[in-house]
Amino acid sequence: MPSVELFIPKAELADMMWSVPPPSIEDAAKVHDVTKVDHPAALPGVLETLAKAYPDALCHTLPRGSPLFPSLPGKYTDILLTSGDKTLAVTDAYLLPALQRARLTKTEAEITAIRQANQISSRAHEVVMRVLGAAVRGAITKAKGAGVSRPLLPGEWLIEKEAEAEAIFVASCRREGSVHQAYLPIVAASTRASTLHYCCNDREFAWGPVKPHDHHNGNDFAHSDKHLDPQVLLIDAGCEWNCYASDITRTMPVGNGGKFTPEARAIYELVLEMQKESMKLLKPGLHWDDVQLLCHRVLIKGFQALGIFKSPSSPGSGSWNSAEAILASGISSAFFPHGVGHSLGMDVHDVPEASKPAVNPTIQIGETKGHESFYSFLRLRLPLEKNMVVTVEPGCYFSPHLIAPVRDSKHINLDVLKRYEGVGGVRIEDVILITEEGYENLTTVLSDVAWIEGVCSGEL
Repeated sequence: MPSVELFIPKAELADMMWSVPPPSIEDAAKVHDVTKVDHPAALPGVLETLAKAYPDALCHTLPRGSPLFPSLPGKYTDILLTSGDKTLAVTDAYLLPALQRARLTKTEAEITAIRQANQISSRAHEVVMRVLGAAVRGAITKAKGAGVSRPLLPGEWLIEKEAEAEAIFVASCRREGSVHQAYLPIVAASTRASTLHYCCNDREFAWGPVKPHDHHNGNDFAHSDKHLDPQVLLIDAGCEWNCYASDITRTMPVGNGGKFTPEARAIYELVLEMQKESMKLLKPGLHWDDVQLLCHRVLIKGFQALGIFKSPSSPGSGSWNSAEAILASGISSAFFPHGVGHSLGMDVHDVPEASKPAVNPTIQIGETKGHESFYSFLRLRLPLEKNMVVTVEPGCYFSPHLIAPVRDSKHINLDVLKRYEGVGGVRIEDVILITEEGYENLTTVLSDVAWIEGVCSGEL
């Protein structure tokens, strides 16, 4: 049987004075599946014994001289490189790629941790929605002295700013024992939801008329009788559990009594259709590129139904305006510019070197794969395998920066497009486990329109 030995730092007085010390040898042995645990002082002796016992062995290390990994002290490398009169072979070419490839599929213990992170994060998303819904019902009231002679208590908080929504999300996760977020939360209201990795989270909700290109809602209220305009609130956030990530996005209505505007509902339902159609395909052997292509097909069909993209039935149009012609033009990338998902595990964007390898014979090139721009920002470009954990996160955005180059396209009906630009953006993201026959959705917070509006309006 192979021996797996773990060497952990010894607790020093400075550690205990300034920070939490590392675990004891006994504690580490209880939580790590290893043969032996010891302190680094014992490592040179172990290496020297191994070098003498296996003089012809090939020693694998992580890349040496890389800023991504700690350097190996000479007292360890000298033993590896020379053992008496014989030099051991040492290579850093194989260990890291092997670790990255192994991380693409998850063990049962890893799946359990990711499932727990998703359950906690799902409840945190729902907490934000229910606080919004309570405000709509007028159920959030301030007791005597609140905000004057004493601070507001959690039950008296209103969500009127992106930062306040973020704070409630993080507090909900911390309350359930998740110490860290897997990444900086994205909390974007109004047209700021069109910025994919918006992470400022420092603006108030939109008060007063919202214009398609309004990115300047300030942080001051001039009047106490302020009116909240209808808008979306996009929250892309997920916590960690035992070093494993979650990654969930929900887009919810704010204002309008907790209901989507007709335009926002239409875009939300389209994105939800993109996600549902994607999930129907999921199973081992399916190439992730095919999911990306399907999302663009659904988006184009939906835009034609809404009138944003012209269709052959429109006056003066023909085969040049067919869904296939629009697909070939790549114009849908202006509205869905990112990849439909990525691998997830210890990192939220897990092992990019393995999930999108530089040399990738699995990629098929040809007209049937659509426009090359569809794949520019994909983080996963492999066939799916059992026990892979991936996100499925289609979106639709009305970013003025992305739309500007295509605004004059013959495929776009500008008058209709203008009606939808004020929506900003919609993204729906769930974490998916690939199973032997299909998939399991590890995200438990719902996403259908009736439930989202019911909770955000306080009716559920």
